[in-house]
Amino acid sequence: MICMEQKIKILAISGSLRQKSSNTALMKATIGLASENITFTVYDGLGNLPHFNPDLDVEEGPASVRELREQLKQADGVLICTPEYGNGVPGALKNALDWLVSSGEFVNKPTAVISASPSPMGGNLAHASLLLTLQMINAEIVENGKVIIPHITLKLNQEGIITNAETRQELEALLQGLEQACRGQV
Repeated sequence: MICMEQKIKILAISGSLRQKSSNTALMKATIGLASENITFTVYDGLGNLPHFNPDLDVEEGPASVRELREQLKQADGVLICTPEYGNGVPGALKNALDWLVSSGEFVNKPTAVISASPSPMGGNLAHASLLLTLQMINAEIVENGKVIIPHITLKLNQEGIITNAETRQELEALLQGLEQACRGQV
């Protein structure tokens, strides 16, 4: 448990590799809503991870995988913001999670998940699939820590600013829930 004066360390992961991803922009906008009691590290190595292969996951494993695992160990909590590709979790994000199945960094780690899409469904299938994977690796999905945002292009402007009040409130509640879970207040 983290005491009130300590800053919470959150690892933020975008499920998209696209340079102009609305989910990466949304993740950054969400970070901007956080209280000063939270510091974020944005994980930028998703595209550098090799394809998951259990034969490579011996002793120390690949350097990029060790780096991901270390960043997760150092984090008090995790924020994941992902699009939906082909009715599921983007392959690069699923690949990263596959590397973490047997290593335990997500066990009881407070985690919040955002799925956003320009579609009216908001990436609900990716969201559901991601939650199943996180549940299987024993991540602690925090209260108010699941947000699906349909029509993201109408709620986030070109400058990466959240323009929809309801979306902003949902994301603020998500961050509050994540902070409380990291402090052991739930």
